Amino acid sequence: MKRKLISAVSPAVLLVSCSTLLIIVGCKVSAPGGAETKLVTAMKHDVTIGGKNDKNPTPDTPDTVKEGQEHFGHHCQICHGMDGAATGVPFANKMSPPVPDLNSKDVQEYTDGQLKWIIDNGIEPSGMPGWKGILSDEEAWNIVRFIRHLPAKGSLGSPAIFKEESEEHEKMEGVEHGAKKPDESKPHTHKH
Repeated sequence: MKRKLISAVSPAVLLVSCSTLLIIVGCKVSAPGGAETKLVTAMKHDVTIGGKNDKNPTPDTPDTVKEGQEHFGHHCQICHGMDGAATGVPFANKMSPPVPDLNSKDVQEYTDGQLKWIIDNGIEPSGMPGWKGILSDEEAWNIVRFIRHLPAKGSLGSPAIFKEESEEHEKMEGVEHGAKKPDESKPHTHKH
């Protein structure tokens, strides 16, 4: 009886073990290949992203670009950095998909209307949220103007939030490694 049970269980255990192994190995995440990337990029540009024929009603002037930069700084820099290239954003390359460089050819090939559509609706399933109802149409169009006139990569430094986080982390590391503990009796202040 025991021998029959073992012989009956062994194939079942072997089948479950092999199936589990195949699932684990088969589900490995890897970077998409060239053909896959081209196909998805073409689909996004031509099918998925709306607004292709919408025209930007805001004037292409330094004042409009500056206003767009200010709104970008309030709403977008946490992921895209101050320069649109994710400079100083510690998690940008760890996201799936990674936060894009807004000055890249792929992004700059979108029409103004498509960029506005992305700002309004976001991109699922990436981390890009939709801002419709939070930003006015004019604010979103001004951000598009800024995206068309992005500064050089790294020229604006890191977002302040990440500089502050880095400084706090360094302080904490110093305390852990025997440095003098900060004076808790004084109020904590920030420099911006």
